[in-house]
Amino acid sequence: MALKYITSQSKRVFCSSSFRNFDSHIEYPVVEALLPKKAKSTTNAKPYHFSDSKVIRTVGGNGGDGSISFLQLWCNERAGPDGGDGGNGGHIVFQATKAVRSLNHLSSNMRGDEGQSGRSKECHGRSGQHMIAKVPVGTIVRTQRGTIVGDLDKENMMFVAARGGAGGKGNRFFTTDQETAPKICEHGQKGEDLTYILELRSMADIGLIGFPNAGKSTLLNAITRARPKIAPYAFTTLQPYVGMVQYSDHTQIAVADLPGIISDSHRNRGLGIQFLKHVERCLILIFLLDASAASPWLYYENLLFELGQFNKKLLEYPKIIVANKIDKIEARNNLPELENKIDSPLIKISAKDGTNLEELLKVMRKIYDTCKPSAEW
Repeated sequence: MALKYITSQSKRVFCSSSFRNFDSHIEYPVVEALLPKKAKSTTNAKPYHFSDSKVIRTVGGNGGDGSISFLQLWCNERAGPDGGDGGNGGHIVFQATKAVRSLNHLSSNMRGDEGQSGRSKECHGRSGQHMIAKVPVGTIVRTQRGTIVGDLDKENMMFVAARGGAGGKGNRFFTTDQETAPKICEHGQKGEDLTYILELRSMADIGLIGFPNAGKSTLLNAITRARPKIAPYAFTTLQPYVGMVQYSDHTQIAVADLPGIISDSHRNRGLGIQFLKHVERCLILIFLLDASAASPWLYYENLLFELGQFNKKLLEYPKIIVANKIDKIEARNNLPELENKIDSPLIKISAKDGTNLEELLKVMRKIYDTCKPSAEW
């Protein structure tokens, strides 16, 4: 099956690489960050990270055994064989749905329901129930060797991952004119045992990328209901976290806090290739720069270099450049030179204090409306 990548050039022909050319006559909804409106939960529940790739072993249910039985009636003690067939084992099926957006809920081992054995009086055993696992629309199913065997790109599309075994035949099935009282039956067949790699074609509408401690988790915490781990040391985020930005017209934009990138990530240093694969599954990229760091423009150049070395198509993604931590004196001193070094519009914010977040949310919505996937995807 041919894979239609969401990042293909034909799908991005109307997307701009920056937000400098937008129609000023279009009215966009005015939005605000959710944090000032309602306090987040104070419980100690551990937040769940976003899983966009998972290895799953699927085992179909075994079929039930056939039965050896002979019917005995009060008037005929030799009424003949009446052993029933065993039931079929249940399948493991992946079904695409818009009700889920992550693979977190899926178990790493899935086993189908087994069929029951046959019984006397030609009673067939009950077949096992099929296990239907819900996966997000756009899930790609690969074998362990990386071969694509399924592309669930439409609602309610299904993929049979592991077939259940067929039920065995009872001795009634083997009755012939020559053999009127067979004493044989079949054992139920075993279900298929297969392992797959599930990947999401698109994990979020917007991805936050930057070097460690740039403030990505703090920004996601400020504009969404997500609660990623926030701490003043590098590599606080080891797995993606996704939050939803709410707009006044009920539009929702998924924003992902991605693990921090470092130099030579394209050579698999640090989180390396794992991180860069997360970036490929976003529609729009926000380059978050720590404006208080020494020479912050060099961080932007390094980010572009790492993305280009891994996949040149990432450089064509629509992007928003954001300077964070403007509440610090060092950042205010660096801003004039940072604007001169970067030949693109720059949004200046403080994720910690909530400064200028409304402008960022408006720009995010403008670019999303221009580049969002069409309904046929």
